[in-house]
Amino acid sequence: MPIPDFQTLMRPLLAAHEDGEEHINRDLISQLANQFELTEDERREMLPSGGARLFDNRIGWAKTHISQAGLLESPRRAVSVITERGRAVLKDHPERVDLGVLGTFEDYKEFRNRRKTPSEQAEPDEETPDAQTPEESLENAYQKVRRQIEAELLALVMDNPPEFLEQVVVDLVVRMGYGGSRKDAGEALGRSGDEGIDGIIKEDPLGLDIIYLQAKRWEGTVGRPEIQKFAGALQGQRARKGIFITTSGFSAEALNYVSMIDSKIILIDGPRLAKLMFDHGIGVSSVSTYEVKRIDSDYFTDT
Repeated sequence: MPIPDFQTLMRPLLAAHEDGEEHINRDLISQLANQFELTEDERREMLPSGGARLFDNRIGWAKTHISQAGLLESPRRAVSVITERGRAVLKDHPERVDLGVLGTFEDYKEFRNRRKTPSEQAEPDEETPDAQTPEESLENAYQKVRRQIEAELLALVMDNPPEFLEQVVVDLVVRMGYGGSRKDAGEALGRSGDEGIDGIIKEDPLGLDIIYLQAKRWEGTVGRPEIQKFAGALQGQRARKGIFITTSGFSAEALNYVSMIDSKIILIDGPRLAKLMFDHGIGVSSVSTYEVKRIDSDYFTDT
């Protein structure tokens, strides 16, 4: 089943404390994961940044909100226990506890207002029952901007002359640590131009191994015959590794073919090329940087 949003987790998390005992965070996460029958892959799913597990993050925010409403309290770090108010909420709201329920408590209203600027405090709360955690909202906004920029990058590559793709590939492979110097990579790319090979780059700065390249600005889907031709060219050079880069995409037959042959051929289509350009700063520049921080609980609890 889909991983529940953090508001859906509020009542189950509160109910897990109904026995009145102290509960440790990691045990609560495991208990709720079992309750919602999450698969191992779902339990390990990360936020887009890879900084934390998605389910753990949602549990953490659910606990933060219900604690600020006075439904749970923490006698010590990473431990929580239900309050009398928490028991009353479980009784009065047998189906669901969400931000609307928490908003009936003055403690929680004060908490929400402390998080807002004075101008924001006068505005109505726009959060919905399916609201994301702050990290998810921030990262999803980032991913949206990223997808737009990647689409623009690919369109700009396509709008330039075919030779421009060679410049992009040279800059990219050097930035990724291949090809030695930019001069070495520039001389290698486009040097042979026959037998299905466009260039040769060093796999490492010392040139202990080499990689053969095919870089083509393509309009249609690249099929298996083109990849077979490239694989044959590698065999002719007694080469083991190759990279085939295109601005379009690869057919299912082409993808299946490279998975069955002995040579190691990496296929990079247009969207992946744009992602690599974005990741390694090719054709883009940084405008703003946002540093996300979390509370250091040890600072406030250790003596």
